[in-house]
Amino acid sequence: MIISVAKDFSETPGPRVPEEGDYSGLQFLHDLLRPKYLKAIEDHTTLTIDLDGTEGYATSFLEAAFGGLAREFDASDVLKVIQFKSNDEPYLVQEIIKYMKDARK
Repeated sequence: MIISVAKDFSETPGPRVPEEGDYSGLQFLHDLLRPKYLKAIEDHTTLTIDLDGTEGYATSFLEAAFGGLAREFDASDVLKVIQFKSNDEPYLVQEIIKYMKDARK
């Protein structure tokens, strides 16, 4: 199972919350990430998040989306299901994992 942020959501991911602008991290979490994560668990499969093809990411978007998922579900459990693909900006993967691990603190 794959989510391409650029193809399935937006080539221009936005801010943290919808009130701050279009294509927010919370919108991504609610509309795509959480439902696909739960479906991957149900199907006993992995969910690949393809981060390539966008114009970049605000840290607030990444924290709201992935930190938000980790606040709802344990980060270690989430990371057993989700994997990341980021050829354009490989450092994003470790950045996201840090947001997820720090989310409950």
